[in-house]
Amino acid sequence: MTQLRVAATVAALVLGTALGSGQAVAQDSDSGNQPMLITVKRMSLETALHIARAALTECRHKGLQVGVTVVDRSGQPQVVLRDVLAPVLTLTVSRQKAYTAVSFNSPTSALENRFKSPNSVGKVPGLVFSAGGVPIDAGGMLLGAVGVSGAPQGTTDEQCAQAGVDAVKADLEMQGM
Repeated sequence: MTQLRVAATVAALVLGTALGSGQAVAQDSDSGNQPMLITVKRMSLETALHIARAALTECRHKGLQVGVTVVDRSGQPQVVLRDVLAPVLTLTVSRQKAYTAVSFNSPTSALENRFKSPNSVGKVPGLVFSAGGVPIDAGGMLLGAVGVSGAPQGTTDEQCAQAGVDAVKADLEMQGM
């Protein structure tokens, strides 16, 4: 009985130490030794806001009023900004561009001609396959995406979105993402 208690105590200590470190703690032999828990890195609100502001500033330098949406890795909005004269529609379109970019982990400009058949995934509501959405990744990990809408051309929207990502990319990479 004493040996069983010692073994249980040791197991609890090992499990507690692993849980506290954020490491995978148990493996399921039926799932090919995949961990039961994983660690997922997420952008802070400050990082998402920095991206959105940098994108908006880039468009302002071009004389444009736009809407900007930064979504997390699940496609949920983290930051939404609309410049004073940008139409309300820019909010919907910027969110859909960001959602599309994170869903496909690709700039939306690269997807513009990908889904042409009548029943393709491109017909799913909420997806927009025009330039202006850019994924946010660092260290090979997808963190979210930024979408911009309001410029006369999607390529300009995408330049602004990319400026937002570029504003934090080096810092994200330095943090060991």
